Amino acid sequence: MAAGMYLEHYLDSIENLPFELQRNFNLMRDLDQRTEDLKGQIDSLAKEYTANARTLSSEQKLSILRQIQQSYSKCKEFGDDKVQLAMQTYEMVDKHIRRLDTDLARFEADLKEKQIESTDYDSTSSKGKKGDSRQKEKKTAKTRSKVKSSDEDGSPKSAQKKVKLLQPGEFNSSSSNFGNVHPSDVLDMPVDPNEPTYCLCHQVSYGEMIGCDNTDCSIEWFHFACVGLTTKPRGKWYCPRCSQDRKRK
Repeated sequence: MAAGMYLEHYLDSIENLPFELQRNFNLMRDLDQRTEDLKGQIDSLAKEYTANARTLSSEQKLSILRQIQQSYSKCKEFGDDKVQLAMQTYEMVDKHIRRLDTDLARFEADLKEKQIESTDYDSTSSKGKKGDSRQKEKKTAKTRSKVKSSDEDGSPKSAQKKVKLLQPGEFNSSSSNFGNVHPSDVLDMPVDPNEPTYCLCHQVSYGEMIGCDNTDCSIEWFHFACVGLTTKPRGKWYCPRCSQDRKRK
């Protein structure tokens, strides 16, 4: 594939990338704004509670505390959604970077293969020219030998002997065989060794992930597929290991 084709295909693949990134950034900005609004409501409720704590009834106090708790839960959901968007944005950019690295490796392999084919063709052409030149020289020497033997020695046996000594087959040198040289296989680009790993599979972050609500969880984040999830569960969620530990307690 020519360099122009690689470039054209890659530019086509990233044509919509700026719009997708802008959409994700706008969504994250919107989540930030909604979180700030909720924090303002929480502050107002907290001030109302502390200012009127002595005059409020038990039901009113409980209602204000529930509103504050709901607002905090909503803020946490917005934070989780923002983390998911950030991870999706990273995956989109990383996917195109890996494709670019792969295309570059394939392009370099194509260049090496063409260079090897060109070298083999030049070597074969040079070998063929040398062989033709040798064959012509042998035919000339054979003819001269026949003429000389017929002039100096009229014996058919002697002439036959000289002709046999000058048979072209005995002077043809065997052509050397060139091995088939293939370019090295293109390897997948390794993942950044400094990138942290997560989940039970010990892989980097990708796709949708969920965090364990156990603050002491050693892994914290898990891929949906690895823990058998397809959608985000409601309420608190614990990973398989933490769930077993909680059951033992």
